[in-house]
Order: sequence, then C-alpha cells, then structure tokens
Amino acid sequence: MRKFSSSSAYYQNKLKLALIGQSLFGQEVYTNLRKQGHKVVGVFTVPDKDGKADPLAMVAEKDGTPVFKFPRWRVKGKPIPEVVEAYKAVGAELNVMPFCSQFIPMNVIDFPKHGSIIYHPSILPRHRGASAINWTLIEGDKKAGFSIFWADDGLDTGPILLQKECAVEPNDTVDTLYNRFLFPEGIKVEAVQLIADGKAPKIPQSEEGASYEGIQKKSNAKVNMAQPTEVIHNFIRGHDKVPGAWVVLDGKVLTLYSSSMLSGSVPTGQPIEVEGASQPGLIAKSGLILFGFDGKALQVKNLQFEDGKMIPASKYFSSEETASLDLTDDEKKMAEEIRVIWKGILSNVPVIDDTTDFFKSGAASMDVVRLVEEVKQKCGGVQLQNEDVYMATTFQSFIQMFVRRLRGEDQEEELVIDYVTRDVNNMTVKMPYQCFINGKFEDAEDGKTYNTVNPTDGSVICKVSYASVADVDRAVSAAKEAYDNGPWGKMNPRDRGRLLYRLADLMEEHQEELATIETIDSGAVYTLALKTHVGMSIQTFRYFAGWCDKIQGSTIPINQARPNRNLTFTKKEPLGVCAIVIPWNYPLMMLAWKSAACLAAGNTLVLKPAQVTPLTALKFAELTVKAGVPKGVINIVPGSGGLVGQRMSDHPDIRKLGFTGSTPIGKQIMKSRLLCCYYSNISCITKVSLELGGKSPLIIFSDCDMDKAVRMGMSSVYFNKGENCIAAGRLFVEESIHDEYIRRVVEEIKTMKIGDPLDRSTDHGPQNHKAHLDKLVEYCEIGVKEGATLVYGGRQVDRPGFFMEPTVFTDVEDHMFIAKEESFGPVMVVSKFKDGDVDGVLSRANNTEFGLASGVFTRDINKAMYVSERLEAGTVFVNTYNKTDVAAPFGGFKQSGFGKDLGKSEQNTHCIITLYHFKTSFMTMRIMCMCIQVRKPCMSTCGLKL
Repeated sequence: MRKFSSSSAYYQNKLKLALIGQSLFGQEVYTNLRKQGHKVVGVFTVPDKDGKADPLAMVAEKDGTPVFKFPRWRVKGKPIPEVVEAYKAVGAELNVMPFCSQFIPMNVIDFPKHGSIIYHPSILPRHRGASAINWTLIEGDKKAGFSIFWADDGLDTGPILLQKECAVEPNDTVDTLYNRFLFPEGIKVEAVQLIADGKAPKIPQSEEGASYEGIQKKSNAKVNMAQPTEVIHNFIRGHDKVPGAWVVLDGKVLTLYSSSMLSGSVPTGQPIEVEGASQPGLIAKSGLILFGFDGKALQVKNLQFEDGKMIPASKYFSSEETASLDLTDDEKKMAEEIRVIWKGILSNVPVIDDTTDFFKSGAASMDVVRLVEEVKQKCGGVQLQNEDVYMATTFQSFIQMFVRRLRGEDQEEELVIDYVTRDVNNMTVKMPYQCFINGKFEDAEDGKTYNTVNPTDGSVICKVSYASVADVDRAVSAAKEAYDNGPWGKMNPRDRGRLLYRLADLMEEHQEELATIETIDSGAVYTLALKTHVGMSIQTFRYFAGWCDKIQGSTIPINQARPNRNLTFTKKEPLGVCAIVIPWNYPLMMLAWKSAACLAAGNTLVLKPAQVTPLTALKFAELTVKAGVPKGVINIVPGSGGLVGQRMSDHPDIRKLGFTGSTPIGKQIMKSRLLCCYYSNISCITKVSLELGGKSPLIIFSDCDMDKAVRMGMSSVYFNKGENCIAAGRLFVEESIHDEYIRRVVEEIKTMKIGDPLDRSTDHGPQNHKAHLDKLVEYCEIGVKEGATLVYGGRQVDRPGFFMEPTVFTDVEDHMFIAKEESFGPVMVVSKFKDGDVDGVLSRANNTEFGLASGVFTRDINKAMYVSERLEAGTVFVNTYNKTDVAAPFGGFKQSGFGKDLGKSEQNTHCIITLYHFKTSFMTMRIMCMCIQVRKPCMSTCGLKL
C-alpha cells in the first residue's frame, strides 16, 4: 500500500508498469499513470526519427525513467533474446500498451504478473484492425468508442476489461472523433487502477458482430459516386486525412477533405464534371457540392491535387492564381539566405528542406521575432509580421509567402461588401446586411431575408440575411478553427491588445456613421447614441485592450511548501469559442460589453444581434476586418432567437454563452445547456452568464435634494425611452414630499420634446419596434384597470412611428401588475410610503424577484449607508442614477441573472483558471519563469454585490 495525494489523501494499490508504445497519446497515458502514483519502470518506444525523439521518449527521459528504443522486437518471427532480456530486467508487473506500432512477442506480453492491456479505438469486437476509427465512419456507425482489452495471441481478440462509447455526430471526421472523445477519455487510465485493486474484469469477446477491416490504401480509396449521398459522405470522412478519398474531377484526380451533409437549399455555383456521378458537381462559395444517386447533396471544403498542393474547394477555378511560384535567380539566392537563417535558429535540424516545419522543429515565440527581423534585415527590407510565420510554418510555404510579399502579390483578399446606402443625417451611411462568417459577408445558406424597420416612421430600412442553423454551425466552425489553428490563439497578448486599440480607433473614426445607423435602426436619440451607445462602446474596447497583457494567475503559498519544495501557481487561459446573444435596447454597446473582454482574453466568438436591430453589429464586423482582426475570430449571425439563439444554446463546441435579455429566455438557455449535457455523449458543460430582467426600486426620502431627485428620477425612468435594463421600475416617494415630487415631474415631462431622434433638440424618440409599443400600451391599460392613478401619458403619440407618451402612475399598490412587472418603457410607477418608515419601504423595495439595480436619494449619510447595504441588488446608486463605467463591474442576482460585465472581474468569466503543482526538489530553481500551455475544464465564478 502506498499513500498518494491529489486533491485529498487516500490509499490505493500501485503497480510497477512497463509502457510500450509511442506518440502524444502514449505521452499523456504515461503522465497520467505517474500522476496516479504508479511507477513506470521502463518505457519501450520507437527509435528517434531525424534526430528527434518520440514525444513519449522525450517526457520519460526528462523524468529519468529508463527508456529503450528498440527498432524491432522480432527477427523472422522470433523474439530477439537481448531485447527480451532488457525488457525483463525492468521487473514490470503489468504492460500498458496505449498505442504501439511494433509487433511484441508473446513471451513479453505474458511475462508480467498481470499480463498486458491494450487500447483499441473501437467497440470490440466490431472493427478489429489498425483502421478502426476510419471504418467506424465508413460504415456509418451511430456509436463510436474504445476498448481496453487483455492482450492474447489473436488480433484484437483478447478479453474486454473496459469499454466506453459516444455518439457519432453527422459531420464527424477521424480527427474530430479522436480529439473530442477517443483521446481525452482514452488517456484517463482507470483500467490500470482496476487491475491494481483486483477489480478488473476479463469478459470474453463475442464473435457475433465481429469484423476485421484492413488498412485502407490510396488505390482503393476512390469514391463510388453511384451510391446514396450519406454513404458517399461517410466514405469521404472515413478517409480524412489518411489515405484520403478521391474522385476524378474535371479529368483530374483530386482528394477530398472535410465533407459535410448539406442541409437546406443547394447553393448556386459553377458546374464541374464528376466521373461516375449521376449529375455534375458545383463549385460554390461554400465549397464543392457533390450529389449521390438519391439527389441529396454534400459539401467538400478542401481539395488536394496529386502534387500535394491543397486548396479551398471554392477556389478550384481560380486555383492557378495561387499556384506555386517559379522563383527568379535573385529570388532563389534570397531563398538560400533564408534557409541559412532557418538553420541558424533550428540548429537541432540536420537539413532544412521544403517540408521542415518551423514550430514542429522546436521554435518558440522569440525565434519568431528573430526570424522576422533577420529576414527583414538581410532580404531587402521586406515587411513581415510575426503572424506571417504562424500562417506559413513550413520552409516552402514561408518562401512562397516571402516571394509574394516581395513581388507585392501577397495582398489580403479584398473584403467584398454589398452595402445598402442611405442619405440621412447629412451623410451617406453604408450598411452591410449579410451574415458575417469567417471574415466574409455572405447570404444565409438558404437565401432567406427579413425586413429591419426604422421605428421613427415604420419604413423598411433594408432586407437582412436571416441566418439558419447551418449558418450558425458554419460560424461556430470558423470560430473554432480560428481559435485552434489561426493566428489569434498564437498571438502575443500585447499584439492582440494592439488590434483591439486599432478597432476602437476605427470605431471613433466612424462614430457619427455608427450613431446614425443606431438611431435609424433602434430609435435612440442621436445625441444619446453618439455619447452612450457608441461612445461607451469605444471606451469599452479601449479599456479591455489594455487588459490583454495583464490577464495573469498567481503563486499560492500552500501548506508545507518550503520544506517539501512544492510550487503551486495558477494561470488564466482562454475558454475557446464563446457565443453572445445581445438585446435591442443598446445594440452596439451591448455588443461591446459582451465581446471586448471575451476577445481580450483570447477567445473567438459568434454573436447574434437582436433580430430587430442588426445593422450596427454588421457595420462593426466591417470595422474588425479593417482593424486586422483575423478571419473567423468574430462572426455575426442575424436572425431569430428561436432558431439562431437556440442553436447557439445547443451547440457542443460553444464553451461560454453570454446573454442579455428577458428572464424567461435566460431560463430557456440554462435548460438548453443542461439538456445538451444530459442527452449528448459529448462534453458540453458550458459557462453561462446572464443579464436578465429587472424591476429596480428607487427610494426617495423627504430629506433629499429635490432638484436632483426630480432630475435623476426622471432619468432613471425615461433614459433611452425607458428601454434600459436598470431603469427604475418602481419609485417609492416619502409621503410628505410625494405630491410635490409628482407635480414637478409632470411639469418637466411637459417640456420634453418628442420627435425625430435625428433632431438634436429631441428629448424622447420612438420605441424600438411596434410589438414593444403595443405591449406598453397594454401595460398602461392594465395599470388603469387595477386602480392605479394615471397622472400623465399612457397612450401612443398621434404621429407616424412607434412613439409612446412619457407616462406617470401614482397610487400603485404592491399587489398590482405594474408594481411587479417590468415595463421596459417610459412608464414611471410611483408608490408613497409613510414618513420615517425606513424598514417598511426597504421590505417593499426588496419584495421582487429581480435584483439588478436600485437607488436611494437622501442627504443623511447614515440613512444612505443603512438602506444601500440592505437593498438586494447588484448595483446601488446613492443620490445619482444610470452611472455606469467600463471599469466598474455590472450585473445582478436573483432572477436578474448572474455573472458580471465590465471591470477587471469580467476577465474571470472568459478564462479557464488552471492550477499547477510542481515538486521542485528535482529541479534547479534558478530562474522562476515557466511557460506552460495546458487546457483544463473551466471553473464557475460567483457574482458580487456592489
């Protein structure tokens, strides 16, 4: 028995293990076995290749574990005696074989006390053999999984110890299936502990349903097009990436990669002949469209020519434009100079050839800087950026990129935007109206659109793309690709901050245009749109741009750290793909509040603007391209909440979802995430932050500054036409000043100018959309029916557009509908309370299911402190209202949601907090600087009361 501690101390049996295998999978198994306290007495792996050790060998050698690199174990079918003796000398009690490409003799398999166990990536007895994952997809299996079995003298026929399974998603590939389930679940090594504890079963494999399939070769990987489309799709994805399914396309042999079934209507494209197909294929914007004999369609993303060159399928007819360049003599000399630079940096690589990969050869971020600067210095001052190295990692691709840059041919593809233009507000505004996915504006996949309406007069501004589920999937895929493989995830945080500063500058340059679009699309008064909707958005991006290189963990002085030489520290790392759903009251500002911190932390995002106010979000997308934000980092999908928002809630690749809107929809989002987790066999537990409804109380005491209380009280209700999440939904006015307060409020309302929001003198513009105006009128009618006194307003203004009169209700009793429900409009709901009854009014103010904001007006500091400490809300305003700032966290609790926007604390909601424990007694701790990249499951955070 040995004592082993992780998060808590417990006793378990431990084994002496021989690990026979290779690859990153073998490396992770080795690491996890040691974490569990088992002793790896020997690692048996493959010899070094090109001077580089296998990942398993590298980590084992660093740990001081004996490593053996036998090129073979047998000769002519017989074990090599000296190899077997070297193996036996380590004294293993169990052989663990996570991934092994060598033939291991039976006298090695059977030698340990507990024998040998093997990992196999299928649910045995189905798909025995070395291509199990491929055949799982080729055969169209609905379930995949892996088996841990006891090795015998057959081919994957030994008794089963443990099996796990998962659902096969419709567009899974070998890579996605492996990365999503087979790898992360397979390295958990529970089987070894079962053996150590004497609890491991040996379940004989049934021969019923057993199958064996050999390794697929290129020669038999040709696609038979005379089949149903789904069968063709399964064949293609089962061969992705090796050996690659191929067809004869336009008379050329082309290998197909990244297949997906096409849902919705078939996009338009240029026909292309496909050998053996019932009808021609199409080269469309989205890729190559192929048809099976059933008439259904699939889509292929990438094509590879016989010479190895790969292109996006959508670029097939223009592929010659990006064909490999023939270098001039001078360019060849420069290429050789660059080869010398590479050799100087990659000193461990014997020869720099065309396929040498800069990063796989061991280069780090400082090497990137050195490469860029040396090339600029020695090769004619060609301007390169660090990102260029990340996008061209092999020597050949780097040279091609360099020469194109030298010739001036390597310009970014110009962003094509089909604007809607309007001459308004003494300017011509140019508005994108299509979905923004992977750096491009494009129609919804099914071509659907809807009208967005100007609330000032009810006229249609333009038609906007109505995104489908397929569009959301494409946007998430683009965001995931940008996070996993694009320059954004590899970018230095300070460079990321530089891009966000540039984006803020561009927003400032276009602030009048943005404010104008915001006004005609949402009804916001132009002066308010300029100052708050747009102005605070700019401030938000600048604030979080400054945080990019300051997101950091901490060192933790744990118990007994010094005598035991333990070092414990945390890191904050990005989550991945985040989904954001924003409301219609502050379209651009809510986008900024939700997305700036997300991007600063290094995440990518998919954002759904409110269906009725999509235009500033799409204009923002245009500015992100001009700022240099890489494609796929930001994706905008306008459409309905029931379709687009629901799919974002359900999508398994979303790692965080941020939502601002109503409480019922917030509850639906939480339910969707739970159901996704419960019903799917994949990991989809997701962080969620919700900023929901409010019914914020404002208490006005008789000792207040009356002028300020009237002015701020009106602002608390009528700011932004009452379409304000923290609006004072109910005012409590002390009895002795109640009548005077109402009289002065009504006088001020009568001076307010209601009209065109583009008129600089307008105080009160139209409500956001017709349905909301109708609800406000109904809300006021209910108030009157229940017996509240309608002092002013309560009706639609008699003019074109969606205008609502500023409204005042008094004599509102606690049981009334308008006392409990949020209007989200310009409706002041006033109740009086008895003089001096502080605790009574507090009880009434807190008697609500919401807890977003609150306020108190009094000159008595003791009363102010007493009341503010007892108000149940995320924000308490004292002698002011509506004062938000980018540096101050914002959010509520109870039915108003959880999680914070803005301020330093928001960074925590967009990061994984990873804990590291080091035993330093085996290290030379001269320089306390460690660069480690680890991804762990996310942790939840708590809300704060301000």
